[in-house]
Amino acid sequence: MRGKFKLQDFKKRKSENRKICALTAYDFCMAHWLGQTDIDFILVGDSAGMVVFGDENTLSVTVDDIVKFSSAVRKGSPESFIIADMPFLSYQLSSERAVENAGRLIVEGRADAVKIEGGSGVFDKIEAILKAGIAVQGHLGLTPQSVSRFGGYRVQGRSEKDAKIILEDAKKLEDLGVFSIVLEFIPYELAEIVTKSLKIPTVGIGSGSACDGQILVTNDILGLTPSGGPKFARKYADSAQTIIHAVSNFIKDVNSGSYPSEKETVRTDQEKSDGTKK
Repeated sequence: MRGKFKLQDFKKRKSENRKICALTAYDFCMAHWLGQTDIDFILVGDSAGMVVFGDENTLSVTVDDIVKFSSAVRKGSPESFIIADMPFLSYQLSSERAVENAGRLIVEGRADAVKIEGGSGVFDKIEAILKAGIAVQGHLGLTPQSVSRFGGYRVQGRSEKDAKIILEDAKKLEDLGVFSIVLEFIPYELAEIVTKSLKIPTVGIGSGSACDGQILVTNDILGLTPSGGPKFARKYADSAQTIIHAVSNFIKDVNSGSYPSEKETVRTDQEKSDGTKK
């Protein structure tokens, strides 16, 4: 395994034309297993609203939720680079509120950086957070916190006007000082133009292979999403069937009496590990 991925490695990877790989986590166990791999960074996403809470969107997730999730992820994967999502209304209302909440994710959530959705409407909030000494990752294209304004989960940047806005916003985010930008659900051609126009890396999700890296929801690639997940998320395992099979066998063994076995049963006359009687 490689050493811990660091903030300076984002630009380094782009300059070396080496891809960045990232996944999500919201709990100790998943973070632990991701930490056993060479994943570059873990996103504690507000996608938890859908993955953990079962909601239709991400809007119900709070700063307290992300703090709890991020802290658990840090415990599970102490060496990983962790980015925490700033959830809906945690930064939009004022720069002061944005800095306060970003600080909580760093101090209480023990994240290395925060991610903020949006372009020109949140430039002042991002600038304030950066001035406070907190690293920020941008997020353009389909920004799930604006799903009601978009009218659903639709590809963004199809028109020339919308594509121009995304490109201009990306350049401004780079000028402000974000270290990378997530490009979600935009056409391949636009993602390629944005990526080539920036010195900082882009991390795509549903935006094609031209991006400098890729991020997906871990539950999607493991085959754990009940709906099957988005079309752009490749399924690398059928973990749902593994779980169903394991639980079914457990039920079968309990009903047949084969579980627990003698080895899995503690008796009063058994010895402790030090040789004394229990």
